Amino acid sequence: MAEKKGRPTPKRKEAEQSRVINRLAPAANKEAKKLQKAQARILRAQQRDAYMRGDENALPPRDKGPVRRFIRNYVDSRRSVGEFFLPIIVLVLFMTLIPVMYIQFAAIALMYSALIFSVVDGYFLSRRIKREVSTRFPGETLKGLGMYGWLRSTQIRRLRAPLPQVKRGEKI
Repeated sequence: MAEKKGRPTPKRKEAEQSRVINRLAPAANKEAKKLQKAQARILRAQQRDAYMRGDENALPPRDKGPVRRFIRNYVDSRRSVGEFFLPIIVLVLFMTLIPVMYIQFAAIALMYSALIFSVVDGYFLSRRIKREVSTRFPGETLKGLGMYGWLRSTQIRRLRAPLPQVKRGEKI
């Protein structure tokens, strides 16, 4: 059985009057909506800038805390095979378009070797991260930290978010 709406049905005259008022009102509301959208756009841009800078208050829960900041800096201070994986795949794509069997075979071999090197590098990076975190932040849980670092290392450095805060080769 349907619930009652808790008020009487409006008379036709009242409904027509409210429709007329609603037709006239949007002209005033359009300016307010435009202003509200502009303010929301500015707020989103400010939040994104704070996130990209690495401002702790703007970070999502997966990136918050001193441990995650350390991992980001640790990964950003070194080169990894994973960050070159995407450009290698683009190169492989172009190599496979060449109608020479040896070049196509070399492209596939390059792709799989880059993948294997990336996974192996990620495994050892994960172990080093967990070792460093356990010595620098005793009592901190290590769950998910290795994967967090490895996934960051597979992103192209310029496209990482939040942006890298340290230079390559910088001691952490």
